Amino acid sequence: MESRYGALSDLTYDRVRIQPRVLRPWRTLSRAFQLCRGNTDVSSRRVPTENPGSTHLYYPTIESLNRMAAEYDPGMIEVDIEDALPSPLFIAPTKRVVQYEHRQCRDEGKDISRLEERFEALLEAESVSQAELHDLLDDARELPVRSDYEYEEPSGLEEIRALRPNGPRQLEEGFDDLDDPYDVVYGGWLGAIAGCFLGKPVQGWSRDKIHKYLEASNQYPLEGYIRSRESLDEEYDIYNTVESSDASDSLFVNDVPYMPVDDDIDYIAVGLGILNERGFEFEPMDVANYWLQNLPAFNTYTAERMAYRNLMNLVTPPDSASLRNPYREHVGALIRADMWAYVALGDPEQAAAYAWRDASISHVKNGIYGEMFAAAMMAAAPFESDARRLLEIGLSEIPADCRLADAVTDVIEWWEADVEYEVAVERVHERWDESDQFDWVHTISNAEVFTIGLLWGEGDFGESLCLAVQAGFDTDSHGATLGSVLGLLHGADALPENWVEPLNDTVETSLVSYQRQRISDLAEETVDLAREASE
Repeated sequence: MESRYGALSDLTYDRVRIQPRVLRPWRTLSRAFQLCRGNTDVSSRRVPTENPGSTHLYYPTIESLNRMAAEYDPGMIEVDIEDALPSPLFIAPTKRVVQYEHRQCRDEGKDISRLEERFEALLEAESVSQAELHDLLDDARELPVRSDYEYEEPSGLEEIRALRPNGPRQLEEGFDDLDDPYDVVYGGWLGAIAGCFLGKPVQGWSRDKIHKYLEASNQYPLEGYIRSRESLDEEYDIYNTVESSDASDSLFVNDVPYMPVDDDIDYIAVGLGILNERGFEFEPMDVANYWLQNLPAFNTYTAERMAYRNLMNLVTPPDSASLRNPYREHVGALIRADMWAYVALGDPEQAAAYAWRDASISHVKNGIYGEMFAAAMMAAAPFESDARRLLEIGLSEIPADCRLADAVTDVIEWWEADVEYEVAVERVHERWDESDQFDWVHTISNAEVFTIGLLWGEGDFGESLCLAVQAGFDTDSHGATLGSVLGLLHGADALPENWVEPLNDTVETSLVSYQRQRISDLAEETVDLAREASE
């Protein structure tokens, strides 16, 4: 098989590369400037100098970023980034950060009355200085929850466990009862990667754009991976997504011979690396250290990047999750659940506990619950084929009285009431504005879409994934999580060939310790750990 990457037989599988790939490609940074429009405070303070070393290490300077931005869009406004970890993406002091923190505080039920005037002043100001923003974020962090708030949402593991509904905690069957553990775990890996690959080329597209493109390209209703149609590029700008900007960086299945780098899959490999290095008694700080040593900063987003910045500033967990992090309940923890379930099959409680250790370095409350919910479901999936029951098991490991549980329960009730799929999707879009990044990448909105895919797809691997991705929101993220659950449920041998063959048993990650890998090798490595955990 030939591709623009060359013959597949020529691929090399590297466990370690000397030079870390911090940025791929440069245009990612140019696109990032679109998120910083409107910040007119330009400065070159605290900026690394341009020298051969910084160029070799792909360490960007403000000058180089602004130069690239000008080449990408001459009308783009230059930005000032004055932070310990320079990055234009999700760190620059902008009004959007103020808006998100205000929204996040309200969602958490915080009493923001005494800060309301300061929020309004910054939102009305022509520009926002970093000092003003940090002062406001720090003060907002200390706000108490209102006494009349309807939910009880702690972030500590023991407090979470005290508020759980009844659940199985540990199933009667476990790893040792599986006829073919490798088939199950390999199915999980393949499912996660397939679901991610399905949603990846349309990540950041609206539901309407997804539908119109699929119809125009004769791919609606969706039945498999989405293919590019160059004849439609001008009309639909199909290569302009969150992760690619032109055809040379296409993420469509007919342009790529295997699974390219994606943060959703990176974190499965991160979990594998942590367990190999630190064992099953790993702590949140072990997760943090592994990130800093293996995960490129520019391959982290929203809450993870905030946590990464905090860790670089020697802010340790759990403070790394809450300090100046308005994205603390976004979907970035939920996408990291997989490995903790793969090594705790049949033990939802243990899988959720592993997930808590991981999530608590970057998320709070419903952000943490999302990862625990997903991990518990995945741990039960090889032994429970009923979708509703799987959701109940997932909910049994998070507080009964939280926003995530309420939302998932609502979707279950729609399904039980025979609500049509399109109506259910429309209800999610009425609750959440996909054009607003806060809503688009939130844990709860994506959990609702995941739940729709699982229930309305009736356990069918391809049907479930397609229904979820067609619904929009963070398509590669909820696609990967749903694919992982279904892959564990069905096993690798039962997965349809049209979903497996295009992967060519190959995945690429941005981790220093796991670059291009055979998916089957990763599954074998995971099974060895799962067997060790069961002893």
